[in-house]
Amino acid sequence: MNVEWLDDVWFHRAVWITAGVILVLQVAQNSIYLVQLMKALPEFLRARSRASRLREWWLLTSEATPPMTLLVPAYNEEATIVESLRSTLTLRYPEYEIIVVNDGSKDKTLERLIEAFALHPVHRALPGRTAYQPVRGIYACAALPNLLVVDKQNGGKADALNAAIDLASHPYVCAVDADSLLDSDALLRAVRPFVDAPDTTLAVGGTIRVVNGCQVRAGQVLEVRPPKHWLELFQAVEYLRAFLLARMAWTRNQSVTIISGAFGIFRRDVLLELGGYAHGTVGEDMELVVRLHRWAGDNGVPSEVWHVPDPVCWTEVPDSIRVLSRQRTRWQRGLCETLWRHRGMLGRPRYGSAGMYALPSFLIFDVISPLLELLGLVMVPLCALAGILSWQFFVAYCAVVFGFGLCLSLGAMILSEFSLQHHRRVRDLLWMGIGAVVENFGYRQLNSWWRVMGIWQYLRGKQGWGAMTRKGFTKAPSS
Repeated sequence: MNVEWLDDVWFHRAVWITAGVILVLQVAQNSIYLVQLMKALPEFLRARSRASRLREWWLLTSEATPPMTLLVPAYNEEATIVESLRSTLTLRYPEYEIIVVNDGSKDKTLERLIEAFALHPVHRALPGRTAYQPVRGIYACAALPNLLVVDKQNGGKADALNAAIDLASHPYVCAVDADSLLDSDALLRAVRPFVDAPDTTLAVGGTIRVVNGCQVRAGQVLEVRPPKHWLELFQAVEYLRAFLLARMAWTRNQSVTIISGAFGIFRRDVLLELGGYAHGTVGEDMELVVRLHRWAGDNGVPSEVWHVPDPVCWTEVPDSIRVLSRQRTRWQRGLCETLWRHRGMLGRPRYGSAGMYALPSFLIFDVISPLLELLGLVMVPLCALAGILSWQFFVAYCAVVFGFGLCLSLGAMILSEFSLQHHRRVRDLLWMGIGAVVENFGYRQLNSWWRVMGIWQYLRGKQGWGAMTRKGFTKAPSS
């Protein structure tokens, strides 16, 4: 086999240039993450200052606290829907209603709801202010006048949320996933920015934590435990890094462009003006927030989008590689769809930090970087073995890829305990710390692969969510 090209000087130069670009991009990306870590801390202190001014007891009794409508879309959620709804019914909040939308489920989601809450059919007029699939029936509960269940034809999550927005009667709406549980004070804590600055605040997101492994009873997390299995543990560490580093830093820059679909509060009048959630996208949560920024920039409206760390929503994460891969490739497709839909915002000062900083960062570090990272993981070791790249370069590359990642994961863990203080047992903290170390050796690289696959699926025009199986929450033993 002729391998003379391996000795060609131009080939060596091309390899060095490619490797150098990959290393520089890795250094830049991780340096930005470290800057985010430094920015997150003062934002935590700012959030604590707001919390000290607007304590839960004051918000619970004050007329300044606005009434809220919780929007709960549900599709094939029979394993978790009753427990999740019980959680929302125990929230400490002065005035709120709950609208559950059964989006044409093929399992027993609706039957479970009817049985658990003694629902009966009612007639309600449909205003038709947003577009959604036909409604088949509306149900209410005599004992719970703030609960409404809507049964409609399947149209997707965005379609279900639009139906709930149309029927909502309060000025603020909170989207909550049917497989999630809210802390009892979550709404009171998340509403603070709206009370502080009602004219400029458009949306607020809270922290999402992993419920796998926790003890749950009657819709409440009684004891916080880290997941026992590696895959779920890695996701728990990943969620800490995403919600307590990146989003707190984005809040500092007023460049929050993602509010998780599992828990986010919005001004209903603005959502109605925008036509609600967009159809035809699998990333409806990010697309909506980016569209809010675009609407504010185009209309010259002063706007703020916040991430608040202490209102916590607990969600069940996948426990198998197969299901997790479907979730992550879908997230990546949603990101690509949103960036393409709103490509006109990139680098435009009119759209503030969202256009100048957040969206370009997503394009570089979440779309381009995974491609180069996988290339580097394959190319750098092979070229070092072939003698094209020095072993010093290989060591430097590994230090950047794994060393920075380890610092970020441990930093997120420290900030988590500083702000939320959920893990009380030393062995739980040690187990989370082990997860923060081990996830850098395989799991993060697997995520890069899923991102690349998501890009490929987007380019091929793949649609749909894929099946997301649920096992249900771990019940606490009865006392």
